[in-house]
Amino acid sequence: MCNLYNLTTNQQAIRDFVSITNDLVGNLQPSIDVYPDQSAPIVRNNEGRRELASVRWGMPSSSQALFEAAKKRADKLRAKGKEVDFDELLKMEPDGGTTNVRNTSSKHWKRWLGVENRCVVPLTRFAEPDPASKVEGGRTPNAWFARTPEEPLMFFAGIWIKDWTSVRKIKEGLVTIDLFAFLTTEPNTIVKPIHPKAMPVVLTSKDEVEAWLTAPWEEAKSLQRPLPDGMLRVVQVADKPALATAQEPLLL
Repeated sequence: MCNLYNLTTNQQAIRDFVSITNDLVGNLQPSIDVYPDQSAPIVRNNEGRRELASVRWGMPSSSQALFEAAKKRADKLRAKGKEVDFDELLKMEPDGGTTNVRNTSSKHWKRWLGVENRCVVPLTRFAEPDPASKVEGGRTPNAWFARTPEEPLMFFAGIWIKDWTSVRKIKEGLVTIDLFAFLTTEPNTIVKPIHPKAMPVVLTSKDEVEAWLTAPWEEAKSLQRPLPDGMLRVVQVADKPALATAQEPLLL
């Protein structure tokens, strides 16, 4: 699954691609590597507004997953002879979040598939670990995917939620924050040799972005499909262009 992407662009390029009524991110850095549980810019529907906002990456995990994790924690504590308030333990169970959404027929995700919870996530390239490039004893390097070596702006199809209360990290305790994640689908033939299980749902045109943000689910769900092979390529970090000040998005 995709747990790293890069955004190298500027706010005006995002505004030119997507109609935005509110910009809440301040000054966007010219290049951002985004990892799970970090905040990143998204364009979201929020109370009738189209907002560019900074939101934390990782939607809530399922209640069943958290229950099982808390149960294991409780069993370990009991094995040490400690008393357990299971309700409190469950409430405080850390949830680092779910970064990618695949099974949209799941009851857990269905409640957030309406227009009011949809967003798009701007990016210029995304990474998947490449086991074939790993040197023995070393870390698995990333393969990077982009539209072209110039890395034009594109978007993940995502969902978001407002004011979710949970424990993201034990040291933080309970926090109430906005969260997002993006959809995945089966990989195309460019991604599959490196990551055979899935690839992100990538939107490359204004029409696709607008459909994801506004169309009924029966129509929008057709966008959960692999990007055609000819619209994606493997790029090297060394190929990365100089930071742009007025990058033009590549449209279809």
